[in-house]
Amino acid sequence: MYNEIKLEKGMYHLAGRSFLQALEEADPGKQYAGTPLAKLDAYERQLKRFDIRVSGPQCDRVEKFFTTTESAVLFPEFVRRAVVQGMQEAVLGEITAAVSRSESNRYQGISLGDSATYTTTDETNPMPASTITESSSVVTLEKYGRVIKASYEAVRQQRLDVFALMLRRVGRELADSVTGAAIDVLKTGADSESISGNALAYGDLAALYGRFTSFDMKAVLASPAVMAKILVMDQMLEASSEDVTEIRLPFGTRLINCQQLDDNTVIGLDTDFALEQIQSSDVVLETDKLIDCQLDCIGISVNIGFRTLMQDAVQLLSLTK
Repeated sequence: MYNEIKLEKGMYHLAGRSFLQALEEADPGKQYAGTPLAKLDAYERQLKRFDIRVSGPQCDRVEKFFTTTESAVLFPEFVRRAVVQGMQEAVLGEITAAVSRSESNRYQGISLGDSATYTTTDETNPMPASTITESSSVVTLEKYGRVIKASYEAVRQQRLDVFALMLRRVGRELADSVTGAAIDVLKTGADSESISGNALAYGDLAALYGRFTSFDMKAVLASPAVMAKILVMDQMLEASSEDVTEIRLPFGTRLINCQQLDDNTVIGLDTDFALEQIQSSDVVLETDKLIDCQLDCIGISVNIGFRTLMQDAVQLLSLTK
């Protein structure tokens, strides 16, 4: 049962397994089927075991994790989850079609050769073929990182939900720095059409939509300055509604504000097929320091790279002066 698991530092250093996977292996969720604990994962069950509340009116303070040597082992996973949540809330999480894992910092994916048209056929003619082959290019993963400086004395009395907000912000900043590389990959090799002058019109966005033949333009990426111009177009004002959770063009395409994009480029993409994100590991933390309350200088990093999955799923619009 979850309250009998022996927690120790070494659970973060098992080959081929994350801390959560180690916990799930020791405390399988299936044994809680039909009980209130079925909705919790193995880590959340440990929080319940040590009565650590990370949100809500009765939210605990950071020092609650360090009540015992075993409960302190849970703290790095709390930090990791908050950082990862922040990364997933950034633009990067909205434009990635697939996330792949690589055992090394070099990754060779696959490509689809699909030049033949899809037509009717009969017994006398061979069916046209789609060929999946190893990609001709190799993606080199780069390391992105951030250092968090905060003494234990400075944060020990802080509420966990507030501390998590700070960590989420770090995660978003980390993801934003990575997004620039993703944008560069999307722009490389994509079909581009230029507009003379920088007076972007609604008709240009509609024409961009029309350039997608085999895919659907599910999102448009634009810089904050270009996004502001789009939002005041007459067609946008006429199509405005009370639903402000997402901003969409009248024909359904979602608008995404992307600060990593320059003011002269608009990217249309099918978010289901355009971008592959490759990681050699999950977000890496200096777990031993966190467990031992040595928060003065904690490094957070991730090795990551990108490739365009299907070139026709990305179209560019260039505004030339």
